[in-house]
Amino acid sequence: MTPASVLRGIGSHLPARAVSNDELARQLDTSDEWIRSRTGIGQRFVVEPGECTSDLAVHAGRAALRHAGLFQVDAVVLATSTPDFSCPATAPAVAARLGLAGAAAFDVGAVCTGFVYALAVAHGLIAGSVARSVLVIGADCFSTITDPADRTTRAIFGDGAGAVVLTAGEQDEPGALLGFELGSDGSREELIQVPGGGSRQRCGALAADASPYFAMQGKAVFMQAVLGMAKSSQAVLDQLGWRPEQVDHLVAHQANLRILSATAEQLGLPPERLVCNIARVGNTVAASVPLALHDAERAGRIRPGERVLLTAFGGGLTWGAAALRWPELPLSPSDSPA
Repeated sequence: MTPASVLRGIGSHLPARAVSNDELARQLDTSDEWIRSRTGIGQRFVVEPGECTSDLAVHAGRAALRHAGLFQVDAVVLATSTPDFSCPATAPAVAARLGLAGAAAFDVGAVCTGFVYALAVAHGLIAGSVARSVLVIGADCFSTITDPADRTTRAIFGDGAGAVVLTAGEQDEPGALLGFELGSDGSREELIQVPGGGSRQRCGALAADASPYFAMQGKAVFMQAVLGMAKSSQAVLDQLGWRPEQVDHLVAHQANLRILSATAEQLGLPPERLVCNIARVGNTVAASVPLALHDAERAGRIRPGERVLLTAFGGGLTWGAAALRWPELPLSPSDSPA
């Protein structure tokens, strides 16, 4: 029988420094009211100089392993678009720092959809008997690639990491990942992009229109994100024979409060079933879904046996969704600043 991938533990980590909207307003032409009304964000956490994606990933990964009661796993899958280096991948360094000697380790790059993609990859490793246990981490430091003078991107993005541990188990046990849907549309790559620094526009020879900073066409992305997450979520519901009203919690990528609300509305879900922590942490890219999931778990909001739908949309363009019934887990301690 093909083994199922079962969630056994969860953890997260945020940098120590919180940046309020008022602090941004002292540096840029913006205000708390402007940011909140357009995004729903009140603050975000940012790394200090010298702090990087692997640092956050190690903290979150260690918390998830501790929560699962494991000291070793067979593989580490890290979703990130802000690796420590363009080469090598960041996951092997994270595995080494966690003492996971010999574990397979690699990065997955799907921007904000990265964690859902990484979950699917880990599920495949377990289903194919390549691994019996996988640490899945979503971690990003977008403060390091946003333009310091751009009020829009600086207001939206924060840094952070979230992680889960999956192990081989039975399909009918709580915590088993039950269904996935993934997709992409590379013809719209210009909508969410860092134009410079890759092999097309190389380091040290950037053209005038090849900025090293993250750029996004917000208005065009808005509807793409809502439709992408709603369509992907509905595909998973159809796979499982779940009706929207049977979903207890929707944990969507925390892109923007209006996008979150519109996605829930498209699926016919009442607002109270939407898990939302964007006001506290902002858009943390690949860390977004596991951070929101962990916040809900620590608050005791998600109860064992409840149906949880995960979905995300990001650059690529990419999108995806997954579903599970929540397992019985010990309440995990906070590993992040309040």
